[in-house]
Amino acid sequence: MNVLISGSSGLIGSALAERLAADGHAVGRLLRPPREPNAGDALWDPAAGMVDVGALEGRDAVVHLAGENIGRRWSRKIIARIRDSRVGGTRLLCEALARLDEPPDVLLTASGIGLYGSRGEEALDEASAMGEGFMADLCRDWEAAAAPAAEAGIRVVNLRLALVLSAAGGALKRMLRPFRLGLGGRVGSGRQYWSWVTLTDAVAAFAFALTSPGLSGPVNVASPKAVTSREFTAALGRVLHRPTFLPAPAWGVRLAFGKMADELLLASARVLPKKLLEAGFTFRQADLEPALRQILT
Repeated sequence: MNVLISGSSGLIGSALAERLAADGHAVGRLLRPPREPNAGDALWDPAAGMVDVGALEGRDAVVHLAGENIGRRWSRKIIARIRDSRVGGTRLLCEALARLDEPPDVLLTASGIGLYGSRGEEALDEASAMGEGFMADLCRDWEAAAAPAAEAGIRVVNLRLALVLSAAGGALKRMLRPFRLGLGGRVGSGRQYWSWVTLTDAVAAFAFALTSPGLSGPVNVASPKAVTSREFTAALGRVLHRPTFLPAPAWGVRLAFGKMADELLLASARVLPKKLLEAGFTFRQADLEPALRQILT
């Protein structure tokens, strides 16, 4: 399979490119200038509205992961950049794919479980209604931006990612320093559900979706065993052999992270990967504490 990946230098993109190449697939990267493309790569510039359409021809699959980093304090400028990079970039790419003489069979595009908003203990699957807030609106429009590809007959899969756990990057890497210093603890009340997935299982889910013709539309990429913030931080403390007695109160989290705190850290989303499980996907790291031990030791 000839696969083109945007966001190939990111946490998921780099791991996915390595996995697909190891599986024998031809992997190309969708790059922004001034980076120089190698054979099999293609160039695009979302800010300028440019895509090298000719270099997209003949691909079997496209995986779209590019987008501005969400995991930081949100200013108005950052919010605009997040939205433009995800909604505008996806629309630009999908309109280009729709114009191809030989469009790919499948497009995998990242989305997020932020679409569900904060829902307490409610179990959420792909049929659940969307929630409220910036992330919910963003993910709705992000997924809708792939419509031109679907209308052109491309199988589109919107992979709604939970918190991706890896020692190499993302939220877990940022948590390690304070927890190793014994400064960790529950976030807010500790009762909110944090849905999560290891990088290994996230990459496996993307690879599975590429070759599963029955999968399309929204697909949750989250361990079937979501945990509360209190359970998560306690498990991390046990794995690191450190106490977790210093809670981060909601007011302090809001002071440090602003609007992002309410939508990512204090929100509760108990997400179930119903469609993946029904399609036969097996999570290899479904339990949090053993997964953290494999990642960190």
